[in-house]
This record gives sequence, structure tokens and C-alpha cells, in this order.
Amino acid sequence: MLILVIGVALWWAAHFFKRVAPEPRAALGDKGKGIVAVLLVLSVILMVVGYRMADGPFWWGPSPALKGINNLLMLAALWFFAADGMKSNLVRRIRNPQLTGFSLWAVAHLLVNGDLPSFVLFGGLLVWAVVEMMVLNRAGPAWSRSTQPVIWRKEGMVLLAAFVTMVVIGLIHGWLGYNPFGG
Repeated sequence: MLILVIGVALWWAAHFFKRVAPEPRAALGDKGKGIVAVLLVLSVILMVVGYRMADGPFWWGPSPALKGINNLLMLAALWFFAADGMKSNLVRRIRNPQLTGFSLWAVAHLLVNGDLPSFVLFGGLLVWAVVEMMVLNRAGPAWSRSTQPVIWRKEGMVLLAAFVTMVVIGLIHGWLGYNPFGG
């Protein structure tokens, strides 16, 4: 469990480095981006290894109903990511679309993984995303929603991209031994 906790803590630290220590981060210049990227990759490796090794109490597992809710939340999460990447008009109405999608991803995984390591991993990342949104909202300039009209054809392309990505992620989960689409 310690490796998992260190991985989650390193994820937090790498993301908040610029906010907590702006002068040292600025002094690193472009080299700092590489250092943060290496720390984030290391944190993901530690989280994956730590999660696979961790043991703890188990309260519930995935049921068909929870998997269905999980899949809907995952589709929404991927929609936020795709919409932000494609600069969708609809998502311009949300201040932090990627962090919102990340939060939905974490909640979806908490629904189907009712054990302590999942609470540490997905719960820790959910809290990070919420805190990150609060920090960004406070630090950033005033924000207002876009008043541009929604282009529904583009929104359909975004949803299709999210759906295709979800199928690919589901296949990868299946290859790893986790069935995200059924009993």
C-alpha cells in the first residue's frame, strides 16, 4: 500500500509544484517541464505497481447495474476529454472540462471497485482533481461561459470519438482481465 500512497502523493506534488513553489519552478525554465513529466510518469508507474500489490478490506464489487452506471460515467468522462481536445463549443461552457472528465473517471471507478486500494487510488485522484479545479479557479482570471452557438454536427463527432475511445479502453481492460461490459 505504501508504494500506491507514494505514487498518488507524487502525482499531487508534481501537479502542484508550480503553484506551491513558483520561483523554483520558474528558475528551472523549460527543463522544469521535463522534470515534471518524468515525475508524472514515475507517479503513474508507482500507482499501477502499488495498486496491483496492495491489499485491504473489500466492501463491494462490480455488479451489472454498477457496471452500467460506470460505463455511462466513463462515456461522459471521455466526452469531456474529446470535447476539450477538439475545442467543442458545448464544452467551452464548462470551465475545467478535462478535470471534470477526470473526476467522472475517478467516481466511475470508485463505483465498481469497493476496496481500500481503490479508495486510495481513485479517491486520492478524485480529491486531487477537485482541489486542482478550486486552485485553478482561484488563480485564473474571471471566467464566463461561451455564448457561441453549439454546432451539433461537431458535437456528434466528439461523442463518436469518445465512444470509439471507450471501446478501445474496454478492449484493453478485457485483455488485462477486467470485463467492463457485462456480468
